Amino acid sequence: MARRNISTGIDIGSGNIRVVVAEYTQESAMPTIIGSGIAESRGLRHGYIVNMEEATESIRKAVAQAEKSAGIKIKKAFIAIGGLSLESTVGTGSIFVSRADNEVIEIDVKKALEASEGNIAQSANKQIIHTIPISFKLDGEEVMGKPAGLKGSRLEVKTLFITCLHQHLDDFIHAVEDIGVRVEDIMASPIAAGFVTLTKRQKTAGCVLANIGAETLSLAVFENNIPISLKVFPIGGSEITNDIALGLKIPLEEAEETKRGSGMKIYSKKKLDDIIEARLSDIFEIIDSHLKKIGKNGLLPAGIIITGGTSAIPLIEDLAKVSLRLPSQIAQPDFAKNTNHQIVDSNWSVAYGLCIMGIDNEGEEGAGIKLARRTKGNLISWVKQFLP
Repeated sequence: MARRNISTGIDIGSGNIRVVVAEYTQESAMPTIIGSGIAESRGLRHGYIVNMEEATESIRKAVAQAEKSAGIKIKKAFIAIGGLSLESTVGTGSIFVSRADNEVIEIDVKKALEASEGNIAQSANKQIIHTIPISFKLDGEEVMGKPAGLKGSRLEVKTLFITCLHQHLDDFIHAVEDIGVRVEDIMASPIAAGFVTLTKRQKTAGCVLANIGAETLSLAVFENNIPISLKVFPIGGSEITNDIALGLKIPLEEAEETKRGSGMKIYSKKKLDDIIEARLSDIFEIIDSHLKKIGKNGLLPAGIIITGGTSAIPLIEDLAKVSLRLPSQIAQPDFAKNTNHQIVDSNWSVAYGLCIMGIDNEGEEGAGIKLARRTKGNLISWVKQFLP
């Protein structure tokens, strides 16, 4: 019997734990979702695990549900890392080409990346989880494509490093492995979501993916088909729910339904819109400030793509367009043709993106745990995937 090519992704969010099991077949360009599970997150705050026992139990419930729907036992999985400790920094490095004939080889590329890592300020508490080359120069000239095979004497690289707290990463791994599931690899949540919610055209032209979750706002900026910035902020949809509950004097459960436009009672539309717009304006101001910081405000032709539970708010798309002066749209990943399960919205993008990574990178060096365990944190990874 032929071995099935199956991959599992676990998205440990502050609101919910989502698990997707997918299978790749020759008949489909994308892996087909064969199972899914969801459970309310407990023991998490702003993406951190604050109660290991509760978090582990939540993961266990979601995994058990996915196992039942897929009809298989989940033994290994890819996990996404999010939360407030997730961030990025840019470093530059240069080396002299090693060969006598000045031809650049892969070892030169690796050494240049290591040099750029050595030039960034690193905290003892931080772990580099992704190393992504943004651009290369050879003898001062911009390299179009891969530098290996070209000739020159000095190779320079500009590199994006995505980091998170060691403790944060270790807690996620332990929570998953404590239920008997081996962590195969890790990926930053916004990058995993980008596999599913963004097209190559959008990522090449330039765009920002904004995942507005329950307690966090995750931003990933893409240009030339690679991520160039990543940041997580401590604000999310729960603040909007709280504002509605206070403003309309209603229970939180009713406020959540009202926020999504499905509340049964009728309230003043103007008052409700004012409450929602005020908090969304705060969120978009944060996004605009980050884009200004990296010099990309008003300069992303593909605009902002909004995902996460808060993206269901009816006002959000138009308000984003006005606030950021950018094209705006709600992420609409096409799960329908790849699943028989009730996965129809972008909230499942991170878990499904992990499955795509797991199947695409089968047998290759990844960006996470397998490499980290071998090299004790010296991660030079994703080079093949993100070389310009």
